[in-house]
Amino acid sequence: MADKFTVIREVTKDIWTFSRPFTAYGILPIGGRSTAIKLANGGVWVLASTALNPETKAKIDELGPVQYIISADAVHHVFLGEFKTAYPSAKLLAPAAAVARADKTLVFDGVWGRDPPDTKYGFEEEIRACYFSGIKNRDIAFFHPASGTMIQADLLFNFPATEQYSKTNSSGSVPFLRSFRPSSWVHGRFVSFMTDNKAAMKRDVKTVADWDFQRIIPCHGDVIETDGKQAWLDTYKAYLGPV
Repeated sequence: MADKFTVIREVTKDIWTFSRPFTAYGILPIGGRSTAIKLANGGVWVLASTALNPETKAKIDELGPVQYIISADAVHHVFLGEFKTAYPSAKLLAPAAAVARADKTLVFDGVWGRDPPDTKYGFEEEIRACYFSGIKNRDIAFFHPASGTMIQADLLFNFPATEQYSKTNSSGSVPFLRSFRPSSWVHGRFVSFMTDNKAAMKRDVKTVADWDFQRIIPCHGDVIETDGKQAWLDTYKAYLGPV
């Protein structure tokens, strides 16, 4: 069945986003987003966070053969099975916390938090990864140097989710979420609540801070097109001291 709500957009050369409505806990319009990157060898790397509806699959197939299917943290595993069914030859990669929750029939080709930290999965010449072992959801941040873009799931939010609700009758905005933006006190409190190893967080926050990016593609909320590095520094300023 056709989906009339997904917004498919080429954010910058070789990077496409698939944005759609998603309501957390049945009340919070946080939106959802998958991201696909066309690699130099013609293959496609996909952070799979939304359903593989016909429109999404058609665009991804147009980009090239899918080589990597990625879960970015413990809770972004719901659609891995349908992506793997559609692209059986693709490598399936996820943090250990997602593997523990995912469909037990899935076979993973790589597991952050279980594999040795220096494990290479094949995309590292074009996309860097930083596994956050100190946050409860065990998030992974990804960096695409060629476009100056950082991609992540729940490390940074940028509400309201305007683009993700742009094809609905909702604005995607509620009073609480309007204040949940990079550098806001609400975001800071959320990060503090989600942190379970501050030393590890400081280490990994600094790794991302050393990347040269200006754009952030979050799974929830609008894409930050410019000044993304500053948004990161402002949001995580409490973690940018000595480890």
